[in-house]
Amino acid sequence: MKIVIVPSGFKECLDAEEVALAMEHGVRRFDPFADLDVIPMIDGGEGFAKTIVNIKGGELIYKKVTGPVGEKINSHFGIFVENGKRTAVIEMAAVAGLKLVPRNQRNPLRTTTYGVGELIRAALDEGVDNILIGCGDSGTSDGGAGMAQALGVQFLDKRQKIVDIQGGEDLMKVESIGTTHLDRRLQDVSIDVACNWKNILCGEEGVARVFGPQKGATLKQVEQLSCALEHYAALVEEAVGMDVRSLPGSGASGGLGAGLMAFAGAVLHPRFDIIREYINIEEKIATADIVLTAEGSLDFQTPNGKIPAEVARIAKKNNTPVIAITGTIGKGADANYNAGIDAYISIIQKPVTLEKAIQKAPKWIEESTALVLRQVSIGLEIAQKKNAKERVYQT
Repeated sequence: MKIVIVPSGFKECLDAEEVALAMEHGVRRFDPFADLDVIPMIDGGEGFAKTIVNIKGGELIYKKVTGPVGEKINSHFGIFVENGKRTAVIEMAAVAGLKLVPRNQRNPLRTTTYGVGELIRAALDEGVDNILIGCGDSGTSDGGAGMAQALGVQFLDKRQKIVDIQGGEDLMKVESIGTTHLDRRLQDVSIDVACNWKNILCGEEGVARVFGPQKGATLKQVEQLSCALEHYAALVEEAVGMDVRSLPGSGASGGLGAGLMAFAGAVLHPRFDIIREYINIEEKIATADIVLTAEGSLDFQTPNGKIPAEVARIAKKNNTPVIAITGTIGKGADANYNAGIDAYISIIQKPVTLEKAIQKAPKWIEESTALVLRQVSIGLEIAQKKNAKERVYQT
């Protein structure tokens, strides 16, 4: 049996490479000699830069920049060379991710993407030709205003004084936007963004209402943030002539997608489409008898462009069964059956605290992978015995 493992990371727990390693150990635990391909898959979130750089034989560059709550943190971006072009890989989760926001400070009205702009500036200092940015696992909702400010955009109040954007709520203080001092080097590079194509900035399905609660916002704060982003979108349209309210991907990473389009000239892409240009999984999946994928939480949102559903979509071209291993099973998870995932299993073995679950995750992923394969093998044995009986009956 040919097994192909294509997992995503477990948010705030393990990156894709760590999940893949645990699953590989699980397969080997069941069958040390299994025919196995392992392809860690990223969606633009945690582990994005490291995985791409490892595949391309590049290097990571470490920088001290501004984190999501305004304190200096150690972050990184990657650079690789291909066809004579230097490409920088920036992972917003490594500088403004939810994992970097202490649990007692989770309020998207007070978190910033300023550090993302600092990493873009550092990449420009390296003389790159292209920049690839992964938008995922964010802890911010400032519409990318912090990022833009780091690149020279000025946000002005009614007295034409500069507003220091430290979070989404500061957007309500802004009355106009100036781009005169925007870093001119942005004109000389191409910027591609891997993002959730279905996230939009404003409206009932806007990023504040859909993702604000996940980042710690109360219902009141969600409404504040929604109003702030509507106000911001109007100012952006006035400043650069672009209506970012409902453009595909504009809501990615708390509206960072909108800011990147409006101020950095970035092109947004459905994350799986552009990542497949760097990680080729179709040929591997085509050879599989079974595909194992993984995600930290499997729920009704998974079919909307997340890795397990995208992997399943490819696998179904070859009628290959797909099983997902997940940390938690959330609301509406059965929608994944229609997305091509044939079965799923949670690694959680007993009632446990979040901290304990994070600690035990590698071991539980390994054990769950071995358990899944044991169950599959039982099914194969039953099918073989049934076929053998039918052949005897026919003779």
